[in-house]
Amino acid sequence: MVIASIFRTRLKLPITPRFDSLAARLIAAAAIWTLLALLVGGYALSGLFRSAVEADFDSRLRSDLDEMIAAAEPTAQGGLSLQGRFNDPRFERVYSGWYWQITPEGPKGPLTDLAQISRSLWDHPGIRVADSIVSNGLVWGHGLGPDGQRLRFVARRIEFPAQAGTPKNAPRAFSLLIAGDVTQVENEVAKFNGILFWSLAIFAVGLIAAIFVQVRIGLQPLYRVSRALARIRDGQARRLEGRFPAEIAPLASELNSLIEHSAEVVGRARTHVSNLAHFLKTPLSVLANEASAHPGSLADAVLKQVAVMRRQVDHYLSRARAAGALDVLGNRTNVRPVIDDLARVLTRIHAGRGVTIDVDCPYELAFRGERQDLEEMAGNLIDNACKWARARVLVKARKNSGASLELRVGDDGEGIDLEERARVGERGERLDETVPGTGLGLAIVRDIAKLYGGSLALGDSPLGGLEARLELPAIG
Repeated sequence: MVIASIFRTRLKLPITPRFDSLAARLIAAAAIWTLLALLVGGYALSGLFRSAVEADFDSRLRSDLDEMIAAAEPTAQGGLSLQGRFNDPRFERVYSGWYWQITPEGPKGPLTDLAQISRSLWDHPGIRVADSIVSNGLVWGHGLGPDGQRLRFVARRIEFPAQAGTPKNAPRAFSLLIAGDVTQVENEVAKFNGILFWSLAIFAVGLIAAIFVQVRIGLQPLYRVSRALARIRDGQARRLEGRFPAEIAPLASELNSLIEHSAEVVGRARTHVSNLAHFLKTPLSVLANEASAHPGSLADAVLKQVAVMRRQVDHYLSRARAAGALDVLGNRTNVRPVIDDLARVLTRIHAGRGVTIDVDCPYELAFRGERQDLEEMAGNLIDNACKWARARVLVKARKNSGASLELRVGDDGEGIDLEERARVGERGERLDETVPGTGLGLAIVRDIAKLYGGSLALGDSPLGGLEARLELPAIG
């Protein structure tokens, strides 16, 4: 059964999502897109802020230039005067980062040796232009100032009419320039970028945490399904219980249908096995009775073959029943009640020999399988020990470190050597025909245990005889 194989894998809910899990994929995808969006948004905001700061800086330069032009007055010597009209402390402080420069223009070009400079330039010869462009009658560009300052400037050419008394060769056109240190812009942008980075980083961490919580909450119905399946596997429930969201409800309904269908199929198969057992045993009983009624060599041969057939029928019917039980979901059997019932019954059966059965088993120990299979395996082992014991049988059951339990059944009889241990239980071979039984008990135990993924081993008993050690899957 496919549905049964699913439940044989132990379901665990990881505290943190694994990299191959649905939660990890959703969180990773959302986190990547969030980080990309924040990076693009941060880059765009930084660019917009830089553009705004640069535009504001250019606006201040343009405003200062307009004030300077308005304050400029021609002098009788052929120059320009700003005295008392353009007073700004920024242009008075030495190397302040704000400078102005007035360059006369002659017939052959600018007369830089006659240029007038602001007090803030002090002993610097003037602003050295690095690049420039003309836009709407203004010259915009960058240059170098004192101490290697990177400057942004705006300049405009102004021509004044000739004044009375002015020398004929005096220049009438002038280039008025205002420059400012762009370090101020860079500092403002750097400060903004720092605040923007940490703000977006905190925002990203908050978003990723919110995504993690959202995914975990959103996948809770799937975790509930997983826990419900684990309960079915552990035998604590027979179907998925509870209400699920509309997206999960069809899955839960289909799983319940598969579980019910699996139980029905196994039930029908076990019924057929039981019917087959009755059908075969009746003809065998008739043959045995007829052979017993007519003694002779032929009757002896028939009785012998009937006994072999009975052992084989019991053997393979037990295997078929156990194999069918493996496909039933939610099987759980408490070990202690089964052992106590078997000990009570077998003590009465062997009361004539005075055999006592001691049980040492915790009450919480549970077998992952059907009660009938545990009864058959434990019953065969305890019954076999009682047959060979002198007076005492010890039954111990413990939970191993893994997901398994160990059932030990030992007696105080004579025991058997290593060679006989290797032969006993194989193909129903009997070592002593004087002891009642079919000789098939250990073979049945071994086969059923293998079907459950367990094992059977024989060893020395602490009581001095033989000890059978049965390992089976446990719950919890």
